Amino acid sequence: MAEAINTETVLPGHQGDVMDDGERRRSEIRAVLDNRSEAVRIKDIDRLMSLCSPDVVYFDVVPGLQFTGAAAPGARFVQWFDSVEDSISMEIRDLNILAGRDIAVAYMLNRTSGTLKNGREVGHWVRATVGWQRSNHRWLIKHEHISLPINFESGRAAMDLVP
Repeated sequence: MAEAINTETVLPGHQGDVMDDGERRRSEIRAVLDNRSEAVRIKDIDRLMSLCSPDVVYFDVVPGLQFTGAAAPGARFVQWFDSVEDSISMEIRDLNILAGRDIAVAYMLNRTSGTLKNGREVGHWVRATVGWQRSNHRWLIKHEHISLPINFESGRAAMDLVP
């Protein structure tokens, strides 16, 4: 599945090929997201974790309430990668990026899909918010929050929604 990325509109005053600092930072964040998507697709845990701050805090859709420090989400990602037969597809939609000098945040809809080792096809859309901090001229993921809406009548996650 091809990766679809919808990005924010160009700011007023953007002149031709000249990129302002804000647009340059948003472009850098888009590149980190592309790198992350590729690391997930090929299940490259080292590449994926190289994008995270050592003290990252990760809120996932699976139990515990949070995963703190790079080792905790790293172990969770390895478990996820090991459950999927081949590659993992990651699609990004409705991407919005806010980027300052050393802090940035992006929110988006993500769809991950693949075939579990038991042969079952899986895929669902989640809401994602990612916070970055620039450190030594690199953007590192400082916090990521993944969520699913809850159907309060059933008490279950609404996993069948599509954008």
